Amino acid sequence: MSEQPDPFDEIVDAETDRDPDLAVIEAGSRTLRAQAGPPQGDPVPARPADPEVDKALREVEAELATRWGETKLEPSVTRIKALMDVLGEPQRAYPSIHITGTNGKTSTARMIEALLGAFELRTGRYTSPHVQSITERISLDGATVDAERFIETYHDIKPYVEMVDSSQDYRLSFFEVLTGMAYAAFADAPVDAAVVEVGMGGSWDATNVIDAAVAVVTPIDLDHTDRLGDTPSEIAGEKAGVIKEGATVILAQQPVDAAQVLLKKAVEADATVAREGMEFGVLSREVAVGGQLLTLRGLGGEYSDVFLPLYGAHQAHNAAVALAAVEAFFGIGAGQARALDVDVIRRAFASVASPGRLEVVRRSPTVVLDAAHNPAGARAAAEGIQESFDFSRLIGVVGTSGDKDVKGLLEAFEPILAEVVITQNSTHRAMDADALAAIAVEVFGDERVVVEPRLDDALEAAITLAEEESEFAGAGVLVTGSVITVGEARLLLGKG
Repeated sequence: MSEQPDPFDEIVDAETDRDPDLAVIEAGSRTLRAQAGPPQGDPVPARPADPEVDKALREVEAELATRWGETKLEPSVTRIKALMDVLGEPQRAYPSIHITGTNGKTSTARMIEALLGAFELRTGRYTSPHVQSITERISLDGATVDAERFIETYHDIKPYVEMVDSSQDYRLSFFEVLTGMAYAAFADAPVDAAVVEVGMGGSWDATNVIDAAVAVVTPIDLDHTDRLGDTPSEIAGEKAGVIKEGATVILAQQPVDAAQVLLKKAVEADATVAREGMEFGVLSREVAVGGQLLTLRGLGGEYSDVFLPLYGAHQAHNAAVALAAVEAFFGIGAGQARALDVDVIRRAFASVASPGRLEVVRRSPTVVLDAAHNPAGARAAAEGIQESFDFSRLIGVVGTSGDKDVKGLLEAFEPILAEVVITQNSTHRAMDADALAAIAVEVFGDERVVVEPRLDDALEAAITLAEEESEFAGAGVLVTGSVITVGEARLLLGKG
């Protein structure tokens, strides 16, 4: 009698053959979580209701805005190391999981946060950019810090920030100050574990003053090529900087040349490596109401009937990566092959939310928001929409930043969009609507492109187009192109 094939062998083959460009993609003491159960309601906070608190938060935002923005960088960790030194090295007060990659970092961070919290660890999560509120970037116990705590943390470290400013060639940047705030807030809480997403790259990213026991690399693709390199291998070289001596490295499916760079760095750092499709992965997935049902293979065993309330194959792969990262955090896989409690895993994944990632914010017509801002992200979003939504006609609302591969993004969405409304968000980084429209005409043709520079007008135009003819009762709207565009649309549509 022949042996039955191991189902994991099948996913090894599937993962190896899968086009990496399409695979894009949140133990210390067991202090009980400060709040019972997962956060309820909208995970994106609104402006503070108290006028005085709102005024104080706006003052902090205004002060931070005087610093170098996130797109202006002097690649060095000198300033952030100086800040950590005067703050007493808060980043060393807790173990960390450090996440880099091109797409899927924030969703993966949110999943890791939910899993750790479900095992009764106090968590801190630092992610970027924010969808609507700057306070989203710092989370404690699975919930965004409130405005009062954000303001207090800023004022607590402000004297130290000014001290470092005066001693350096350049002032601390916006992102460096926020990173200092996050690390200080986590130490003050105190947290049992920090889940930290890089801002850009890895080696010289401001977050890279932690010595994370677990380093996660989500799939690498081309983005920020002016700063990180023109090829996946060059970009991987920068991102490999998060791999520290003796760490465990969780690798999502990667382009071959990127994987080679990451594995070489892991060998140099004497790090343990777990690869998606080899040591862990997605055994099976099926579309379910409100998300998908997964069977995951972790480092310590199989986890079946896991409901994930997010859409798209890329989110299933993010879930596999998150699970492996948490298992590694608990020491599973390094000679300890035991599974975590599957009921706890199921509960954690069922609580996950990832705002602005194939997020439905309205019905009749259905309006979906997705923060895809590069071709790889756009391809993943397009596949997720085709799989999970039965639109008879889909209208796109697209507003991008000026430093992205806009044509590649539009080409990825072209097959699923009947028409596209070109617009721009309110920031200085936004690509001019007319310039974006010229590229859109090349991709879609003149008859399928509408231009509405104001986002509110663009949303109205897209919803009108979706409702235009009664035969298109299943029409919908997709808002995409930038986290900023999605955040502003979310507010205009009554969320937050």
